[in-house]
Amino acid sequence: MLNINAIAPEELTLESNFKFRCYPGISCYKSCCKNIDIMLTPYDIMRLRNRFGISSGEFLMKYTYVFVEPKSGYPFVFLNKNDDEEKTCPFICEAGCSVYEDRPATCRYYPIGQASLKKFDLTDGITEEHYFFVKEPHCKGFEEEKEWTVQEWRKDQGVDVYDDMNRGWRELFFTRNLKAEKLDEKKQKAFYTACYDIDAFKRFVFESKFLDVFDVSEEKINKIKKDETELMNFGFDYVKFLLMIKETLKLKRK
Repeated sequence: MLNINAIAPEELTLESNFKFRCYPGISCYKSCCKNIDIMLTPYDIMRLRNRFGISSGEFLMKYTYVFVEPKSGYPFVFLNKNDDEEKTCPFICEAGCSVYEDRPATCRYYPIGQASLKKFDLTDGITEEHYFFVKEPHCKGFEEEKEWTVQEWRKDQGVDVYDDMNRGWRELFFTRNLKAEKLDEKKQKAFYTACYDIDAFKRFVFESKFLDVFDVSEEKINKIKKDETELMNFGFDYVKFLLMIKETLKLKRK
């Protein structure tokens, strides 16, 4: 329930300054890895499944659960928690994060929160990025002297790459049709496969009649065969076609 008395978070710009540092030895180290809901983006899943050398389906089965937003029907993937008293992240270890180089975007942004909003004018819409502090009582990082701008933090943590890779996915949530119907079960499954289970989506493209139905150039086919980021973005285009956001794929003429 919305608390109308709650204080809205301070909105930041890329030039906003703040002090923060996290390191082994700080008293709150690893506290942010406990009892937290981490939503995974498509690029998060790609990086992590490649790190473990397993298929996207195996990764999703072992490490995640799905939440379907009741109003829109959009499926979102969240990281499982360990079944312990503190509900810790499955990747936490004695030294810290065992997947640090491939940690999800949410973890990279912390202690900054980020949200994408669509602003419409009379001609078209533009996506605006908004930033705010995630201040938790246990976190002592704000008491450190290291100073950053939001822009510097994003670059240092490698979040800019993640945002670039997930831009097509975020666009899926900004339809112009505000009266769009809730996704049915069939579209939910297609959305989930194309965005999150990239290995299953690749099989769908190349082992079904997909290429007989859609007019995909030979150049694009070669790219999505060899480059999984190209395949990921192609998946976003397929979902845009299903949602009729814009004409990103064309059917073959009969």
